[in-house]
Amino acid sequence: MQSFLTGPEDGAVPIWLATESACAGLLQSLPLQQAVWAQAQGFTAERHRLQLLPDGAGAIAGVLLGLGPVTGVQECSLWEAAFLAERLPAATYRLANPLSAPMATQFALGWLLGSYRLTHYRGTTPKAAAAPGLVAPAGADLRYAQVTAQAMGWARDLINAPANQLGPEELTRDALDLVAQHSGEGLVYSGETLAREYPLIAAVGAASARSPRLIDCRWRRPNSPRVTLVGKGVCFDSGGLDIKPATAMLLMKKDMGGAACALALARMLLELGAPIELRVLIPAVDNAVGSRAYRPGDVWRSRKGLTVEIGNTDAEGRLVLADTLCDADAEQPDLLIDLATLTGAARTALGPDLPAVFGSEEALARQLAEIGRAETDPVWPMPLWMGYDDEISSRIADLNNVSASPFAGAIIAALFLRRFVTATPHWLHVDLYAWNPKDRPGRPQGAEAQCVRALYRLIRERLG
Repeated sequence: MQSFLTGPEDGAVPIWLATESACAGLLQSLPLQQAVWAQAQGFTAERHRLQLLPDGAGAIAGVLLGLGPVTGVQECSLWEAAFLAERLPAATYRLANPLSAPMATQFALGWLLGSYRLTHYRGTTPKAAAAPGLVAPAGADLRYAQVTAQAMGWARDLINAPANQLGPEELTRDALDLVAQHSGEGLVYSGETLAREYPLIAAVGAASARSPRLIDCRWRRPNSPRVTLVGKGVCFDSGGLDIKPATAMLLMKKDMGGAACALALARMLLELGAPIELRVLIPAVDNAVGSRAYRPGDVWRSRKGLTVEIGNTDAEGRLVLADTLCDADAEQPDLLIDLATLTGAARTALGPDLPAVFGSEEALARQLAEIGRAETDPVWPMPLWMGYDDEISSRIADLNNVSASPFAGAIIAALFLRRFVTATPHWLHVDLYAWNPKDRPGRPQGAEAQCVRALYRLIRERLG
C-alpha cells in the first residue's frame, strides 16, 4: 500500500475536483493557458473525465477530475480518489479543493485502495512502475485511512488466494497471527473435540483430507462492551455430494469471504483502539466429496441439541454457522455479527455490490444501512419474515437445512440461523458476495472486503 507525503505542498501538482454545474467558474479561475487548454479539450466535468493541464514546457501543471452532476465537491466518493491513484502518471500531487474532515478521510482512503495490486501468484513479477504520490489532504484521519486500507487489502489477499494455497490450516495460521500481534488468546478445536463440541462443523468437513476446525480468538477487556464476530470459513465448496456444476465451482475459493471480512474488521477494531472486548469465531472447513462425506437425508444433532435433516449438502454454510452461532449466543454479547457468502438468492435479489443484512431488530439493520450509505460501503436490509419459518420444517427432525420451495432463499437461510441465536438481543446476519465481477476504480476484478468499514462505524457508534 502507498503512504502519504507529509512534507510541504510546494511543487506538488494541484488536483481540482469539478462538478458539471461549477465547471465554467472553475475554468475561469485557472491560469489562462490552462483554461484555454481545458476548453479546447471539451472538458465539461462529466464523471470520471480526467484532464491533465500542461505548462509551457509540456509538464503537468494541474489535473481536473470531473465528478458529474452532483451538487458539490463534498459529494466526492472515495472511488474518485481511487480512480486518480490508478490513472495519474508518477508525480507528487495535492488536493486543491478544501474538503470536510470526513470527506478528506474518504479521499485519502480511496487513494490507498486505488493502489491495491495482486501480484503474489505471478512467476515473474513485472517491475512496478513509479506510483503517483499524494500530499496528505488537510483534515484527513490518516491513521484510519491507512489501517482500513491495509485491513481491506489483507482480506482481499485472503479471498483471492487459490484454495490450494489457503485451506483450513492456513486460515487458522492467519487468524492466530492476528491474535499474537495484538496479545489475544487463541483456541483451535479439531478432531474428536470438534466432533463432540461442534458436530455440524465436523460433519461438513469430514470428507476433506484437510481437517475441519473451529478457530476461537479473544481479546479480553474487562467491564467493556462485548462484540462477537462470526465468519464463514469454507475454504473451498464443491457442494459436497450435491455437487455443484463446474461453472458454479470456479469462484468457490471465495467461500471463506465472510471469515476474511470478519478478520479484517477485527484488525481495524484492534489497531484503532475500539474500547470493546472482542471475540472472533471462524468455522474453517472444506466441503468436499469422498467416502466420509455427509449425505442428503442424514440427520445430525447440532451443538444446540436441535436435530437437522440434510436436505442439500450444498447448503453447508448455514450448518457450520449454526454450531458457531450457538457458541457465540451462549455468552450473550452486546452485539453479535455473522458474515457469510451464504446464498445465491441474495445475489439474485441485490446483485454483487449490495450485501443483504438481516437483524434481530429492524432498527439495527436500518442503522447499518444508513452508515453504509455514508461510508460508501452499502448494505440493504432484508426482512426476517416469520411467515416462511415453517419452510425449514422436517418430517423426521427438528428442522431441515433447506426449504422445498424455490422462493426467498436468503430469508430461509437467515431464519435457519435465527434458530441458533435465542439469547442475544442484538444480532446481525450479513449475506455478502466478497467479489468484484468486473474492474472498476479501486475495485479490481476479484476479491472484495464488503461491509468492513460500515460495520466498524456501527460498532464505534453503538459501543464507543
